[in-house]
Amino acid sequence: MISLPASIPSPDYAWQVWRIPIGEWFSGLGLSPDYVLNIHAYALCILAGIIAATILTGYRLRQRGADAGLVLDIALWAVPFGIIGGRIFHVVTHPDDYFGPGKDLLKTLYIWEGGMAIFGALMLGALGTFIGCRLSGVRFWSFADALAPSLLLAQAFGRLGNYFNHELFGLPTDLPWGLEIEATNPAFPAGLPAGTLFHPTFLYEIIWNLIGVGVLLFLERKWRLQKTTIPFLDVDVPMPTPGAYRFQWGKMLGLYLIWYGVGRSFFESIRIDPSEIFFGIRTNVWAAFGAILVGLVIIIVQSRRHPGIEPSPYVPGREWSADAVVHSEDVYSDSDFEGNDGSISTEPSRSAETKGTKAAISGRAKS
Repeated sequence: MISLPASIPSPDYAWQVWRIPIGEWFSGLGLSPDYVLNIHAYALCILAGIIAATILTGYRLRQRGADAGLVLDIALWAVPFGIIGGRIFHVVTHPDDYFGPGKDLLKTLYIWEGGMAIFGALMLGALGTFIGCRLSGVRFWSFADALAPSLLLAQAFGRLGNYFNHELFGLPTDLPWGLEIEATNPAFPAGLPAGTLFHPTFLYEIIWNLIGVGVLLFLERKWRLQKTTIPFLDVDVPMPTPGAYRFQWGKMLGLYLIWYGVGRSFFESIRIDPSEIFFGIRTNVWAAFGAILVGLVIIIVQSRRHPGIEPSPYVPGREWSADAVVHSEDVYSDSDFEGNDGSISTEPSRSAETKGTKAAISGRAKS
């Protein structure tokens, strides 16, 4: 009989950083043999979340009638702004970790050591998204709705990075899924015996976010049962089929803010890592309450302003078309001018075709 573990072990510290001996591999190119490339697990989790969110958002944009590739144009603005905003918010809400006697100010830039606040990333990332949408011709609210479930997916990946960093755990617990934290960890509460287990708040948030992805995708559309034939079995079974959109004009973003705010307000309240406190409540709990409020305002205001469906994901006059061509009165080819490589051909039939094309072009120019 297989026995289940009585706790969740923290990963070995060796998993936090993968050290790649670049210097040894390329010493012949002049690199010092001591040069090592450090790849942090936390950074890889953040990167994986960005990639997953980009893919899902691109798919959802295409469902709305926009070019999926536009997500890359907008991400070039949204991602850097979000990273900067997330780091600034974390540093501001954890000043004792970075400022004061004996503190190294350069550590405010060490993102790979952990410390990205989602609320700061949302605020400044929204600005980057707005800029990217203006440049790409996509409605901001259309893109925000396509992005909303993807944000929860990206955050689930990011929380896995906290697990590798042995950080952001909750109150002590004796539950069978308690997280093991070494007593030498700087965040280990003083006075507790070694071997104390803690709530794995990172895991709670991962599960909450993944459930949220499914909830948002379900609520977004009207669903109906439609008979679908199962391949190879030739059997018709009723399957849920998505219908018309119910939440547009930014209301999916509002749902995301409410869902995440509700969960974060609880998970944040049982965390024991240092945080600024206002009126007895942690800063990020206040931020979670703010997210819920903003989400409600978005849904109420946009429902009154836009009771109908979106006419297009594009700003009027900025629609993208796959059939678009470059209009010009001039026609060029690699054989239009004497001396070009294209005018030299060993195939008689191709030379005749080229001359015929040039004659046709000349005739159109004269007419």
